[in-house]
Amino acid sequence: MHSNRRTFLKQSAVMSGALCLASLPSFAAAPANGFRLIVMATNWGYGGSIYDFCRDAQQAGYDGIELWWPSEKSAQEALFDALTTYKLQVGYLCGGHDSDYTKHATQYENMLTAATSNGPRPLYINTQSGKDYFSFEQNTALIDISTRITQRTGIPIYHETHRSRMLFAAHIARQFIEAKPDLRLTLDISHWCNVHESLLEDQATTVAKALERTGHIHARIGHPEGPQVNDPRAPEWANAVKAHFNWWDQVVQRHQAAGKPLTILTEFGPADYMPVLPYTRQPLANQWDINVYMMHQLKQRYGKK
Repeated sequence: MHSNRRTFLKQSAVMSGALCLASLPSFAAAPANGFRLIVMATNWGYGGSIYDFCRDAQQAGYDGIELWWPSEKSAQEALFDALTTYKLQVGYLCGGHDSDYTKHATQYENMLTAATSNGPRPLYINTQSGKDYFSFEQNTALIDISTRITQRTGIPIYHETHRSRMLFAAHIARQFIEAKPDLRLTLDISHWCNVHESLLEDQATTVAKALERTGHIHARIGHPEGPQVNDPRAPEWANAVKAHFNWWDQVVQRHQAAGKPLTILTEFGPADYMPVLPYTRQPLANQWDINVYMMHQLKQRYGKK
């Protein structure tokens, strides 16, 4: 019975995924003039070693990986070796964790400094910046730290639109966008869908400002009641899928017009981001398969024509 159920779910996902993809409006690609799509894999939820992860990401067709900057020297060395072995590019996640602002700011700057000073040069740094309860002045000071490091190293540092962090809500992010011209974003707009319990139809102006500042995308599909649909291939999520691709289309078009590469991370997560069955906690879909599916859709839609 369990085997039949898994087969049914797999077949249903494939069929409904094709239906959802076909229902998306077409995307008109601009002529290649320096634009390049770089799709990254997340190790969030991956159970194997860094070598296994890099091997699987490379074999699946990813261009690189994104993961938290490892603090241990041995972990750094293993990562650098795996990146070389499998010829993958890298982007790092960085951030402070302490609830005390002074300690948090020190953690933040130290991690950014380490990640931009060791090993292969990362394509970018994605920061989960600040806290939603830090003051505006405290959070803007963290933006200033990242701006100084970018100016010194040339490595772009993006601030993620993430719940519990400084850019947790659209209207709050707008204040930082208007105050800090150098602020560049990692767009994970699924969080805002959850926070505002909508597909942001009533915040179009604010979303447009965020899209203009986006340098990196976390490609997860959110919905009004959560930051992750159970399976983006399922037809009941067609409206959410269309909304997210519409936002991403606009970011891609800006990068095409500017002749700049764009990095995108496929970031569907494991339980409890992935909804599960009660008691058994069996995931409703396969995280790895969904992320690989998203990678193929992104390359099909935005890659070279």
